[in-house]
Amino acid sequence: MNYTVRNAMPEDLDRIEEIYAYAREFMAKTGNPNQWGKTNPPHEWLVDDIEKQLLHVIENETGIHGVFYFYIGEDPTYGEIEDGAWHSTVPYGTIHRIASDGSGGILRTAVEFCKKLSNHIRIDTHHDNVVMHNAVAKLGFVRSGIIHLANGSPRIAYELNL
Repeated sequence: MNYTVRNAMPEDLDRIEEIYAYAREFMAKTGNPNQWGKTNPPHEWLVDDIEKQLLHVIENETGIHGVFYFYIGEDPTYGEIEDGAWHSTVPYGTIHRIASDGSGGILRTAVEFCKKLSNHIRIDTHHDNVVMHNAVAKLGFVRSGIIHLANGSPRIAYELNL
């Protein structure tokens, strides 16, 4: 598919929330009901991410099919890592809250976009998110260890060094 990536705009919020709802349902059906529960990410986060120009949408001529957050800089949740180590300490970009409407190629498109902005990318996911574990491995990410979110919830962290 031919996708483009752009900053999300306030007028995209309804579609973005539809995509996250689809992703939560998909995760629950594939054995990962707890990562985002029934409400994550909250509307307020999305509005804030849009204002900060950190939320991006992936679209083609038929509309928006994916969404993700990308930030370049230190991520507080990546400050400590257990059961492993970071493979590189150079500055990095972090992909969070990536979701699609079921269209293929969304993660690949997001990673290709992020690779243009940073040569070191980190991403993490819930232990039960087998679909994401397989997808990031196919794209060359290497498991680094376990990090903890601000609420203490563990996540398996990966990184990609170019």
